[in-house]
Amino acid sequence: MKTLGLALMALAATTTAAFAQQTSTTAGVFDPGSTTFVEAGRLLADPANGVVQRDKTLVIRGNQVVEIRDGFVGDAAQGRVIDLHQAFVLPGLIDSHVHLTGQQNPNSRLEEVTLSDADQAMVGARYARRTLMAGFTTIADLGASNQAIFALRNAIRNGDVPGPRIIAAGSAVSVHGGHGDINGYRDDVMHLLSSESICSGPEDCMRAVRTQVRAGADIIKITATGGVLSNTAAGLNQQFSDEELAAIVGSAHRMGRQVTAHAHGVDGINAFLRAGGDSIEHGTYLDDQSIRLFKANGAWLVPTLLAGDFVARIASSPDNFFTPAQTAKALEAGPKMLDMARRAHQAGVKIAFGTDTGVSAHGDNAQEFALLVRAGLTPLEAIQAATVGAAEHLRISNEAGRIAPGMPADIVAVSGDPLSDVTELERMRFVMKSGVVYRAD
Repeated sequence: MKTLGLALMALAATTTAAFAQQTSTTAGVFDPGSTTFVEAGRLLADPANGVVQRDKTLVIRGNQVVEIRDGFVGDAAQGRVIDLHQAFVLPGLIDSHVHLTGQQNPNSRLEEVTLSDADQAMVGARYARRTLMAGFTTIADLGASNQAIFALRNAIRNGDVPGPRIIAAGSAVSVHGGHGDINGYRDDVMHLLSSESICSGPEDCMRAVRTQVRAGADIIKITATGGVLSNTAAGLNQQFSDEELAAIVGSAHRMGRQVTAHAHGVDGINAFLRAGGDSIEHGTYLDDQSIRLFKANGAWLVPTLLAGDFVARIASSPDNFFTPAQTAKALEAGPKMLDMARRAHQAGVKIAFGTDTGVSAHGDNAQEFALLVRAGLTPLEAIQAATVGAAEHLRISNEAGRIAPGMPADIVAVSGDPLSDVTELERMRFVMKSGVVYRAD
């Protein structure tokens, strides 16, 4: 932990200096008593109602929005005035599924055994900054080394490192030998690197959940089925038993944590939902029974279409760097995900925006919007999934997803109208998080 702390302190010193130089005309040193006026030409303050307002001024005091006024009425004598007269302004975006401490590349398997927790925290800080600059002011990190991601979460929260607000799961709760465990290495290496969150049997799985809560997990992530990028030919079907799933969900809920499940195979999806799970990540092979369970439980689907698109493209390219086991699963699952999301949306399943970024490249998160639209969502519905929907899913509606008096000043802007062309969100022009400007092109 001492090494990790020193690494983050060094990172904070260099990153803060770079940010001060880059945004000196807009951000400067944060003053909790300062006032900022953001003059917005077009404003989608509450995506839930879809109303775009014209010519508004957001009054921000410290890190909070305190008022929304008619007209461009910023007063330079009272505070800083930011001119977004020609911009489309909306709440900071939320990605409900990322992995900040790594990114798929030809050396990914080597990095699993060469990067320390401190290394991963440093890598995560780089990707956190990139994610923030893409307009995502809040993310859920659903699988990383406990020490690396919890330290990074806390450093961002304390203002030492620029990045989005992080809801962190830490290590995923997984079965021995399954997706989420260390696979495909020498036996002694796998035993050395396997985490405390790997379990077998209901009692042991309750222990794993409680261990994660003790370590600092905000949310419990489990791997209910096999996964595309685990290096084992174990398929994509259910891996926990029904009894283990019930033990996990029950123990997490008793500890005040929601549970989200990585799940591709329909048997694992339905078993987890029957156990009372809160949300499904991916959902590739969901069926009509899955849809009934989603709706009966009020559970959320996080489709991660960008991950499916990315793995299918890599697996079918001449530059494929996946192992044979990964390639087979990528070609099987990736192409099915658009149709899955289309069926779920048509049936009225609640969808939250999430990308599984770290599979694809950090900073490209907004490419998910176009894929959601291809799956049948309107641009407004896609934006709702990344704002009010994701905030409700992650139980942070009082902290994110809207621009309103009393809410943190998480504000982003683009030049064009994303309700007409949702790819505008891939070209972020302005980013404010908690009253601090990080990007002003």
